[in-house]
Amino acid sequence: MRVSHLALALALIGALPAVLPAPATAEDKVVATINGKPITDADLAVADSEIGSDMGSMPADQKRMSLVEFLIDNQLFAEAAEESKLDQGPDFESRLAYLKRRALRELYFDKVIKGAVSDADARKLYDEQVQKLKPEEEAQASHILVATEAEAKDLREKLKSGGDFAALAKEHSKDPGSKDTGGDLGFFTRGQMVPQFEEAVFSMNKGDVSDPVQTQFGWHLIKLVDKRTKAPPAFEVVKDRILQSMLLQKASTTAVDLRSKAKIEYVDADIKKAIEERMKAMQPQQGGAASGGEAKPEEKPADKTEETK
Repeated sequence: MRVSHLALALALIGALPAVLPAPATAEDKVVATINGKPITDADLAVADSEIGSDMGSMPADQKRMSLVEFLIDNQLFAEAAEESKLDQGPDFESRLAYLKRRALRELYFDKVIKGAVSDADARKLYDEQVQKLKPEEEAQASHILVATEAEAKDLREKLKSGGDFAALAKEHSKDPGSKDTGGDLGFFTRGQMVPQFEEAVFSMNKGDVSDPVQTQFGWHLIKLVDKRTKAPPAFEVVKDRILQSMLLQKASTTAVDLRSKAKIEYVDADIKKAIEERMKAMQPQQGGAASGGEAKPEEKPADKTEETK
């Protein structure tokens, strides 16, 4: 995706500017009035689109109260501006025209762009990408990490004599990230562990305990707990990321289409030069980046303990 189009796509998701309370309809609940002018649930929704994301995880009732207070201040400042005759003249007209364009842009995004991407579309893309995924083996292993080969061999003999792997790990392992769980490292795929550790794990059978294995972290005794084909993440886990990617792709495609139909002229010489230089710099990247980067249902491997990376 070209930088200019990605920037525009991201801008399309921006919040609406502050607006005056809208006239109440029969279905629109009035939550407060200011000098007789109503603030409604519809006004709260618009305010939420502007500043709601800045409120973090504020409880719903507190958030609703804060939005009402925001709209009250918004209205009072607007009335004060009118009393000062600031609603007249070219400065106000310019700002009003700009805010109207922003509102129209936001409505277009909500009604047209978002309306063109559904959960069903995301599910279809997910299914297509899952079909393309190559089967990947993953293993669950536990380990005991010690400083010397002699210690590892001694523990190996204890295991052969019926010693409990988890108990010995809790007592002897030098790995702070896994010793308290009996050495359990969870499931991991190839490429997440150091080569010597990984080679031992994926050559073992379920239930096997390795001979001492040396890595840069020390000496390991490894128990293979389980081995299986890695399942793709569930659709619900990645749905929001897929939808966001599809929305950006749709916004970018729409921006390119609209620009292709418009006559755009950069009159300012400095801006024109900067645009030309940026476009020239982007030329080598356009071929590989034009797709917009579809999200795939792949999970980033979880980091393992420091000793086994």
